[in-house]
Amino acid sequence: MLSRVADNLYWMSRYLERAEHIARLVDVELELWLDQAHRDGAERWRFLLRVLQTDPPGDGPVGPATLVETLVFNRDRPSSLVSCVASARENLRHVREQCSSEMWEQLNRLYLNVMENQLEENRNLRSHAFLRSVRDGAQLFQGITDGTMSHGEGWQYIQLGRYVERTDTLAALIAAHLERLPHEPGEAVETADYLEWIGLLKGCAAFESYCKAYTAEIRPVQVAEFLLLDPDFPHSVRFSVDRVERALQTIADLTDRKAGMPARIAGRLRAQLSFTPIDEILAAGAPQFLKAVCRECAELHGAIRQIYFDYLVESELAS
Repeated sequence: MLSRVADNLYWMSRYLERAEHIARLVDVELELWLDQAHRDGAERWRFLLRVLQTDPPGDGPVGPATLVETLVFNRDRPSSLVSCVASARENLRHVREQCSSEMWEQLNRLYLNVMENQLEENRNLRSHAFLRSVRDGAQLFQGITDGTMSHGEGWQYIQLGRYVERTDTLAALIAAHLERLPHEPGEAVETADYLEWIGLLKGCAAFESYCKAYTAEIRPVQVAEFLLLDPDFPHSVRFSVDRVERALQTIADLTDRKAGMPARIAGRLRAQLSFTPIDEILAAGAPQFLKAVCRECAELHGAIRQIYFDYLVESELAS
């Protein structure tokens, strides 16, 4: 497969995963806002902007309309939801011959839905339904991709992009919440912080699964263990790293190119998450551990780019 094609498929998947992540987090925050005092809601919205590495628009108060405009509809911000969906569609447009017609139709349908809502004057009033439609549209695209595309090299690059992005965003989100924890992680969350941890679980699509694995009582140590180390939950860091390593190994088997550095980084991450208990992670500093995971993700992305997207043809011919 041409490196250009692999690059487009990888980035298409990363952008779409990022759009779904933003849609879920903003939708959860708007839902929790109904149960919060005005000051608490404004502080959480500024916190969400920091988590998503987005500067707030000026020094004024941050309200629901500001949050939606900044994170969802602002085309001038490359990391906004509409920009991510547009970038995902543009990347897939360049490699339409590699995907099924159903895949293109679904992503194009999602893009048109986003663009139509961006132009509506009263879009903030229907933001909840819109964000749900984006989330559902992205998940539908993943299902169509898995059901209609051959699970060969191109499909593996899509998996690689999805789970590299998911690992990075999950690690950053969990680290930010653990940094704000005012008490020992083994203690049950009190009323003042309860909504914040509910928001974390719902933002990771994990609330119901967490309650089935533990109880409805929220303890940060259990939340961290579930979202970090659970091998079976699709939105845990360990699950995502396992899928990254699996995709890299399959790509290496399907091509003449060795995974090399990307495989070593992914293997190191998987080993840390597989054999380090949550007590040791918390004792050594969970936020620092998770920030190290984010740095490893950045290093992994750079290695993937060097090995599969930006390699020199002359060096490959010589080898």
